[in-house]
Amino acid sequence: MAEEQNQEAVAQEQQPQFQLQKLYIKDVSFELPHAPQIFQEDGQVEIKMNLAQRVEKLADGVQEVVLTVTVTANLGEKTAYLAEVQQAGIFAISGLNEQSAHAAVNTLCPHTLFPYARRAITDLVADGGFPPLVLQPINFDQIYAQRMQEAQEQASESDDFEFQGNA
Repeated sequence: MAEEQNQEAVAQEQQPQFQLQKLYIKDVSFELPHAPQIFQEDGQVEIKMNLAQRVEKLADGVQEVVLTVTVTANLGEKTAYLAEVQQAGIFAISGLNEQSAHAAVNTLCPHTLFPYARRAITDLVADGGFPPLVLQPINFDQIYAQRMQEAQEQASESDDFEFQGNA
């Protein structure tokens, strides 16, 4: 009986596991550099969004992932607002090979964090006196695949490098 329980425990440890242990906002910023004059200006606001991610290993199989979402709204030459949220989570990932774990950290983790960051940005913009901002969902799988392809292309370019000169 005890041996069966040990075998079940070992089998569970070897199965892929992805668990969000903690979710929190690490940092938040909202700036209105040209308030209150910006509210009296006419024109179409141009929205730009940037994403960044940072991963820190906390223990074996446990990482803190911080997704930074920065939204800048420009009205002509002036910045109407700048909203930035660092949405963080502590994730336990086990039972995956190195490549699969790397993919999980770069796809599943930001996919889990983004809706929370999006809501925080939306609330900041509305509380700042601007019309509601709807950030569209992001395909982190596609971004990851694109980055891996670019890395492979760069690696193959460096392999093709030839040294020319006199021996």
